[in-house]
Amino acid sequence: EYARYYFSRQKNTNIRLTLPVVCFVWQIAMIILFGVFIRYDEESDTHWVETKAHENITSDIENDFYFRYPSFQDVHVMIFVGFGFLMTFLKRYSFGAVGFNFLIASFGLQWALLMQGWFHSLDPHTGKIYIGVESLINADFCVAGCLIAYGAVLGKVSPVQLLVMTLFGITLFAVEEYIILNLLHARDAGGSMVIHTFGGYYGLAITWVLYRPNLHQSKRMQGSVYHSDAFAMIGTLFLWMFWPSFNSAITDHGDGQHRAAINTYLCLASTVLTTVAISSLSQKTGKLDMVHIQNSTLAGGVALGTAAEFMISPYGALIVGFFCGIISTMGYIFISPFLEKTLKIQDTCGIHNLHAMPGVIGGIVGAITAAAASESVYGKQGLINTFDFTGDFKDRSVLTQGGYQAAGMCVSIVFGVVGGAIVGSILKLPIWGDPADENCFDDEVYWEHPSHSGVQQPHDPQAARPVSPFSMLCLTISQK
Repeated sequence: EYARYYFSRQKNTNIRLTLPVVCFVWQIAMIILFGVFIRYDEESDTHWVETKAHENITSDIENDFYFRYPSFQDVHVMIFVGFGFLMTFLKRYSFGAVGFNFLIASFGLQWALLMQGWFHSLDPHTGKIYIGVESLINADFCVAGCLIAYGAVLGKVSPVQLLVMTLFGITLFAVEEYIILNLLHARDAGGSMVIHTFGGYYGLAITWVLYRPNLHQSKRMQGSVYHSDAFAMIGTLFLWMFWPSFNSAITDHGDGQHRAAINTYLCLASTVLTTVAISSLSQKTGKLDMVHIQNSTLAGGVALGTAAEFMISPYGALIVGFFCGIISTMGYIFISPFLEKTLKIQDTCGIHNLHAMPGVIGGIVGAITAAAASESVYGKQGLINTFDFTGDFKDRSVLTQGGYQAAGMCVSIVFGVVGGAIVGSILKLPIWGDPADENCFDDEVYWEHPSHSGVQQPHDPQAARPVSPFSMLCLTISQK
């Protein structure tokens, strides 16, 4: 009886104490941990001048910064602008979509630099983690998994819960990434398995545990309006444009990165056409559904993440995109309602259709492509270079590599589902200030809202008409 009362008592969304305490304490902890562990690597340290002389490097242009920074900046824009604006489709949750995305990404990238550093680049002699521009890209990748999970619980959790979810999500990500990339030696340049499959199932498991049987009380707030869907398309277009950078950012210099960008570019273009086709076919009048265009058009980038650097061929990339557009759009039409009605999974953004399912497809495509690789197509040195058949893995065959690719996908699913269920149970404790069922998807719970600032406005019959952000901008400029 006590437990029933404890979990069903009145929600208290006042986070005036908990949110500042978590932000201050965790940021201070980051400062201390960075002071103990984090150092510049040789290419970002002032001793670079000596390194150049010792290694007979004649130009600063050979510093990895000049090679990786353009890709880093593209990925960085995807994380903060792309993901943030993609989730602004809800009519009353734009502040939460962009603002909380900003918050958890800013904390997550700091924690990711530590977690990934401890697993991948901890110097056993000095006990320090040495970071450079590639470390920043990998940290953004790590954060992407948590932002994907955020899409599943969008509008239903407090910012404190999001920070807790990110803390555990980054930790789980670093572990599963180490197992997949280092122990299994699977290749996953664009993160179909490591990022999207894990992030998708992590978020789905959390929202399954946090199931709200009375969420229909907030149904009035779950839809979109004209300008909110237009804002969400900003996120879609940023993600779509920069996805070739995402999939190629950490691939090998030269042909690997070049090929990954080409394959992703083609796959995304193919995905748009089949998404539009299925969206139109799904309506009796042939009209398009903006939900499909905002999300399913990106599924090809997710699915090609693993095989992006492989010799999948340009037409192969188009084939992957062709089927991803169909499968992802069908997911929004048929699978999302099934998940909510039958499995009690309330997936706000439909991350199952954009990330989880295409991520699995990407894992399968990667496994098949790796197993089918041949010396006649790749060349002897090309096979070694593409699959990193060196050191302990120099005798691995392509068939074995394909098996390990499939195993990597299974690891990401297990970590996502089991880890998400455990973290969801922690987030279910009634101490985090999450909103009541009738107050979900509403910025007013956690944000000062301009329309309720307490200032009495004079009556204007024109004020009742909705005004687009673009019109407001023009009006402001004309007044000035």
